Amino acid sequence: MGKKLVIVESPAKAKTINKILGKDFVVKASMGHVRDLPEKNLGIDVEKDFKPQYVNIKTREKVLKELQEQAGDCEAVFLAPDPDREGEAIAWHLREALKKKVALDRFFRVTYNEITEPAIRKAFSNPGQIDQKRVDSQQARRVLDRLVGYKVSPLLWRRIRGASSAGRVQSVALRLVCEREQSILNFKPEEFWLLGAKVRKQVAPLDPFEIRLAKINSDKAEIKTSEQAAKVRQDLEGRSLKVAAIVQREISKKAMPPYITSTLQQAASSWFGLAPAQTMRIAQKLYEGVDFGQGHVGLITYMRTD
Repeated sequence: MGKKLVIVESPAKAKTINKILGKDFVVKASMGHVRDLPEKNLGIDVEKDFKPQYVNIKTREKVLKELQEQAGDCEAVFLAPDPDREGEAIAWHLREALKKKVALDRFFRVTYNEITEPAIRKAFSNPGQIDQKRVDSQQARRVLDRLVGYKVSPLLWRRIRGASSAGRVQSVALRLVCEREQSILNFKPEEFWLLGAKVRKQVAPLDPFEIRLAKINSDKAEIKTSEQAAKVRQDLEGRSLKVAAIVQREISKKAMPPYITSTLQQAASSWFGLAPAQTMRIAQKLYEGVDFGQGHVGLITYMRTD
């Protein structure tokens, strides 16, 4: 019985998984995507349902050749990139690139959210197939990226010297930022006043505390001018105050949920001043595994959430 080929994206991830699976498996890295849209033309047939036209990435030719040779000698190929849209697309592209060497029924898709021995063994004990709907969603995003970039960027370069390229997300985000800035510039400030007082109870503890005027004769306190504020203050001076009601309630606080991509980046920025790209590079290393002297060990679950 031949060995089984496992394909992941990175050498670090391959090393960690290879240690777990043992000698019956050969674990190789694709170094990310192996196919993409061509660099020098649109690569999308707009007249035929926007069908993408993929080509092998030049820098991956050597990797692909090695994978094809390895796949031909193995009894099964396990496609094990990350469990998100991009990972599903990488798995699909690998199958498309290798299917001339390997029968389709010998391809299997395995997914896992952490690189630990229990998670990896569970994933390989129950392999599945590529999720075509997830692949389609990634391809739709890739096609939109290309259409916006190729069609809008040249116009941008003609109009604005030194401009960057247009993007499916960044161009829309820039529009929203501009609209927000315009609304800030158009804002007309209105004067308003807040009234408060520093008071203390007649029984211990006697520490003073602050209160704020909320209502005037059952209506919301809206004080627009200094004259109005002075009048209200004059009316209140010398008056005695009493507690109208006491409300007691129990509050329970739930534990913080696990991080998702956005909250991980926000926390890393707040605590350590890290840029999002730095945060994701560090998280990727922790996910793929860190060597503590006895082999690589994955330390966190998958950090990209769709």
